[in-house]
Amino acid sequence: MASGNDIKAATETYNGFIKAATWGTVVIIAITALVVGLIAS
Repeated sequence: MASGNDIKAATETYNGFIKAATWGTVVIIAITALVVGLIAS
């Protein structure tokens, strides 16, 4: 666990991770849709 002094840094790191995971998921879904579309055609 982060100590009281590190809570702000930990929160910023967590928020950065969540944003990266969200955008990564969006990119993977887009790539998957493109590949499925190419295979289906």
